[in-house]
This record gives sequence, structure tokens and C-alpha cells, in this order.
Amino acid sequence: MKELVNFYNLTRDEWKQMYEDGVPPLTQAELDQITSFNDSISLQDVQEIYVPLTHLIRIYLKYQENLTLGKGVFLRKLLRTPPFIIGISGSVAVGKSTIARVLQILLSRTFKHMDVELITTDGFLYPTEYLVEHKILDKKGFPESYDMKRLIQFLSEVKSGKETISSPIYSHEIYNIVPDEEQILTRPDILIVEGINVLQLPQNEQIYVSDFFDFSIYVDAEEENIKKWYLDRFEKLLDSAFQDPDNFYYKYAQMPRRDALARGLSVWNAVNKPNLEQYIQPTKSRADVILHKGDTHNIDNIYLRKY
Repeated sequence: MKELVNFYNLTRDEWKQMYEDGVPPLTQAELDQITSFNDSISLQDVQEIYVPLTHLIRIYLKYQENLTLGKGVFLRKLLRTPPFIIGISGSVAVGKSTIARVLQILLSRTFKHMDVELITTDGFLYPTEYLVEHKILDKKGFPESYDMKRLIQFLSEVKSGKETISSPIYSHEIYNIVPDEEQILTRPDILIVEGINVLQLPQNEQIYVSDFFDFSIYVDAEEENIKKWYLDRFEKLLDSAFQDPDNFYYKYAQMPRRDALARGLSVWNAVNKPNLEQYIQPTKSRADVILHKGDTHNIDNIYLRKY
């Protein structure tokens, strides 16, 4: 593809040969616990895709350490290596959350002396009340629905080594920021930031979110597959989480199934499809690694940035 001319294209078989010495440091039971709803991942995937990816991240980590050491020699002072930040982007329903959690476990068990933390940018969405007041609730997930100034400030504090940093928490059950709750980080060594917007260019800010990243991943798939995964997940949620009266989507579970599914398709066409095409997909060429998924969530091709 034209936009990926700056990438090495490796098939799954080629990629898994890049590092074959590692053994997945987790069990199938642990993997099942962290796999997102309606996603699919196996220990073979971990062995063939994510163990080599962890080794590649190790190379980037070593480069950062050497660069910090070199700067210290130049400045004639001892410098602390700043936190290593990894960004993971891609469409809704493409499996970013599962990949982020798998990487968190692999990195924390590979680098046992390091604190590896994970946040999602959902926490930096404006509260639903703000979106309603500014008449952009139907743009939730679009760039204007995020408090980018707060997200950039958060990442700046992480990079600068601030001792304690807090981030808001988002709940998909209440479809809003959880009031009076925060995720507290204490100077992590590695931070994984997962969200649809992490590789997007700023609207008005002079600093990009991706300026803080030392490594970035884009999870890719054909749009028709993503649409199918989204609608499949929506239908399954109608029979599970949406049955909870406290869930924001409970009203859909009470509709006739045909009406509820029509509503899910409407949300895809009005929100997720244009957001993907206009703001998310165009950012994939900015990633260091692109993981492309096939029809069944299997990763079939990997793209590695050349320079």
C-alpha cells in the first residue's frame, strides 16, 4: 500500500523467526482473563507475535538508556532515564485493549525490576455533561470530545518523572467519567497508553500526544471486519452486560432485537465509521509497528517502520 512504503512488510511466519528463544511468561488461564469481550488470542499468538514484539521493544529501551547515558556524559551529570512510553492505537472493536494488557504482562515479567503501568485515553474524554452542553455527544470519540490539554499535561508529568500522577477513569457501563475516582501512577518505568486517538495530530495544540512516545503500535484490519466485530460485540452485549439496569445501554436490551441491532448499526455508520476513516486510519503510517489482523482476529502481517 502506498502509505506504507516506509515500512518493512513481514508475514506472520517471517516475523516469528525474528526472535524464537522466548517462552510466553503466562498461562492460557491468565490469557483468557485479560482477553477482551469478543476478541480472540492464543498462547501461539503470544509466542509468535508478542514475544518477538517484546524483544523489539527491548531494543528500543536499550537505545533510550544509551541515549540518556550519552546526554549525561555530554552534560557531565548523572541523568535518570525517563519513563518509556508506548502508544497503542486503532479502531474501536479491533482488539487494542487485549494487546495492551498482554504487553503489560509480558513486559512486567520480562523486565522484573521495572514498574509497567497501563492507562486508556478514554479517561480523558470530557464528561458526558460537558458533551451534552456543547452539543457534541454524537461526536464522542472524535478529537473534539477529548480534553487533550489534560492528556498532554499528564504525559508531560510522566515523562518529567513526577513522583505521583493521577488520571481520570472512564466506565463503559455508565458511559461517563467515574466521579471522584482516579488511577494513581507512581513514577512508572514503562507506561502503555491505549486509545483510538494516541497517534492523531493535534487540533490546536503545539505538542502532539505522540511526541511523548518512545514506541508506537497501530492495530489494523479491513473496515468490513472491524464493522462485523463491532456489531457482533454489540449483539452479544445485549444478552450480557446490557442486561444490567445500571448499564447505560440497558434500554437497548429492552428493545425488540431488530430495533436494537438497527441502533447499533446506526451508531457505527454515524460515529465509528467516519471517525475511523477521517481521524484514526490516516494515523497508522505514524506508528513504529502496524499489526494487521485477518478475518478471525489473527495477525497475518506486521509492518515495521524503516526510519
